[in-house]
Amino acid sequence: MIRYLGRRLLQAIPLLLFVSAAVFFLINIVPGGPTAAYENNPRLTSEDIARIEAELGLNQPIYVRYLRWLGAVAHADWGYSLVTKRPVLVEIGERFPNTLYLIGIQYLVTLAIAVPAGTLSAVRRYSVFDHATTTVAFMGQSIPIFWFGLILIIVFHVTLRSPLTGLPLLPAGGMYTIGEPFSLADRIRHLILPVAMLTLANCAAIVRYVRASMIEVLHADYIRTARSKGASGRRVIWSHALKNAALPVVTIVALDLPVLFGGALFTETIFSWPGMGRLFYDSALRFDYALLMSIVMITAVLIVASNLAADVGYAYLDPRIRYG
Repeated sequence: MIRYLGRRLLQAIPLLLFVSAAVFFLINIVPGGPTAAYENNPRLTSEDIARIEAELGLNQPIYVRYLRWLGAVAHADWGYSLVTKRPVLVEIGERFPNTLYLIGIQYLVTLAIAVPAGTLSAVRRYSVFDHATTTVAFMGQSIPIFWFGLILIIVFHVTLRSPLTGLPLLPAGGMYTIGEPFSLADRIRHLILPVAMLTLANCAAIVRYVRASMIEVLHADYIRTARSKGASGRRVIWSHALKNAALPVVTIVALDLPVLFGGALFTETIFSWPGMGRLFYDSALRFDYALLMSIVMITAVLIVASNLAADVGYAYLDPRIRYG
């Protein structure tokens, strides 16, 4: 296993270099740039804009800029934000915990709902519960996620009011009420809508994968053997069948997790959540190259790491899998 992990990590180095080069060149050939905001300013002359480009190094060939960026990253220097003038790592360090907080709770809620629902749907195949679960799962995958978020705001913030205070039932955005002391109830109220928005799409996909995988596993020979040995139905389902049916779910979770950590873009933008997704959106609008590159590369590293973690998880869940 150690040799396998080492080999995979070595293979990741050229992959990440290729990703960084491709993203850097794509970002830099997009029309506009950091100086686009100054072009309509009548007080700035073309000489002023040229001076700003020289200060930012934008007048150098693109491959020179990439090599300079790569060398700086190798020395743990991710650069400075062109907008806030703060180090990129400081900007990301302030936002990443907020996204981790949101995504972590969302995944706990998703797995707590999706795994039991998918399992029971497979066990009670073609029952009323199975049809209802499958219908809701299809609806969850069909509804546009941004539209669902707006509907949640209209219903729970604009339409519904608290019978005690007359205020909106749930807040429309933010992590907490500004100016108020810390309150666990207040934090939970701000989490309900963004978590519900993220849970809908992720839960729908996981339910379908769990159901399909469980149906296949329940007809396996070792399940019939376990039943013939007198194992209880609950033990057969939750200890034997679910462990082997979890392999496809591990893949889905491992591939989705880094994308969500890179920023639940729609969710954080709609609900004004100060996380990585909102930071990426703001950076894209402002052509903040350093922040954009850093967020994309962090996401790429998380994708590589999550795929490796999924392979390790396979070996744990299925004893037949061995890595030499």
